[in-house]
Amino acid sequence: MVVQRSKIVAGLLAIFVGSLGIHNFYLGRAKRGTIQLLISVLSFGTLAAISGIWGIVEGILILCSKPGEKWHRDVRGVELSD
Repeated sequence: MVVQRSKIVAGLLAIFVGSLGIHNFYLGRAKRGTIQLLISVLSFGTLAAISGIWGIVEGILILCSKPGEKWHRDVRGVELSD
């Protein structure tokens, strides 16, 4: 049984808490999520703006993606549900 992740949930997580990489953990991209989290936490928030912009850009890419595109899949290659 394959669990489909929601494109809307992933996109909104990226936009609202993207500086912590939560959307990447949701999509199974633990390495990328850990990098974003560490940038924010280890810099005591001074570099959180960089991670935040990164998250917003990824959120927009996820929300605008169409089936078959890179941003419309989770780490296992399963398409996100619309």
